[in-house]
Formats: sequence, C-alpha cells, structure tokens
Amino acid sequence: MPTLPPLSRLRQFDTVRLIPSRFADREDSVLGALADDADHLRDLFDLDNATNERLIGEQGGLPGIGVDELVFGVPNFRMINAAFTYPRPEGSRFNDGDRGAWYCAFELATAMAEIVFHKTVEYQEIGRFYDSVSYQALLADFSSEFHDLRGVAHAREFRACLDPGSYVLAQQLALQLLEAGSLGIVYPSVRREGGTNLACFRPALVGDLRRGAAYRLTWSGSPQPLVEPIAAGG
Repeated sequence: MPTLPPLSRLRQFDTVRLIPSRFADREDSVLGALADDADHLRDLFDLDNATNERLIGEQGGLPGIGVDELVFGVPNFRMINAAFTYPRPEGSRFNDGDRGAWYCAFELATAMAEIVFHKTVEYQEIGRFYDSVSYQALLADFSSEFHDLRGVAHAREFRACLDPGSYVLAQQLALQLLEAGSLGIVYPSVRREGGTNLACFRPALVGDLRRGAAYRLTWSGSPQPLVEPIAAGG
C-alpha cells in the first residue's frame, strides 16, 4: 500500500483564490451583448451549453466527477463547480486533466505569487511582457481533515511532489489520495517561501464562498507586473 501524507485537522478562514475577473462576471453578459433578440439569445445559449463543461458536469456528463459531488443552491455555486469541471488539459499540481480541484492560498501574497508565476511563463513563451489583466479574489473557509505535506515535504517520497518544474509525481499522489477518499491536500507553496496552499478535492467543502477585492496586474516590458487594487465600480 503506498505511503500517504499524514492527516491534519484544518480550520482556515478567508483562504484566497484569484480568478480572471471575466469569469466572475455574470455568465450571460457576453452572450446578451451578442444577441439581436430573445430567440437569437436562446440559440446562443443552446450552442454555448453544448460545450460548457460545467453544465455538462452538472448533468452528469463528465467522466472525472459525478453530479452527486457538485454543489447547487449555495452562493456562487457555479464558480465552485467550474473549478472541478474545467481542469487544464495537462492538469495542475494535484489534479489531472479529467478532474479539477479548488486551489487556494492561506495568504493573498501567496495566491498572487502563483498567478504571477503562471502568467509570466505564458509571456515568456511569446517573448512579450505587455498586458493588463484584472483578477477577482474569492474567499472561502475550510474546516475539515486534509492530508498535509507541510511537515513531511522533505521526505524522499514527497519531495518530488513539490518540484517547481514538474507535476508528474504530484498528480500520481493526488490520484492515490482520491482513491483513498482524501478530501484534499495542504502543501507549502513553491512560488512564495513561507506561503501555504490548499488543493481541495471535494466541492462541498468550499465553505461560504464570497468575493473579496479585485486587482489589476499590468506588465510593461518586465516579468514583474505592477499590482494595483481596483476600486469598487472601477
């Protein structure tokens, strides 16, 4: 039987997840602007829904997560479900391309460091550091028992799961944890020293999801962006 990280009881409030602001806006805002009339809008929704992974998942049509695991009727439930039904094709550190996870940080600075790192990699690939992107902070509370890498990250069997350049072994561990019924994993950030991240595997555990502040990240030729808070209504 594979060795798994120890369990820790976690009670953490105001964890931070940053998502592009456009994904936090109303789902019909873009389609409404494109429609000529109500019939046209209905056709656009039908077309969009046919390829909307969250809606497909909420109807039980995704292989990686069952409709019984998703959440309904709570504030911002669509944003919770989207995190689990829209994984990157290559996956992330503790999930593969079939099933997403709710990634968040204990600190805003850690969440920001994660975003800046991944956006910088994108811009390095095209050799251009000129862009301005706004992000919405989502705050959530957790009170559950999670597997914990913070105290054992130095151990040989877990050290590679925090490799800054590879998710291979981390994803393998995540599959083992899921099969064992794990709720998620707490781990030290590899993008910000001293920071802590959580990958929650179960939608129902994302508690009291609400919006925090919004931020604008602006790249002006340098890999390090200017980070500015966005005033309400700005």
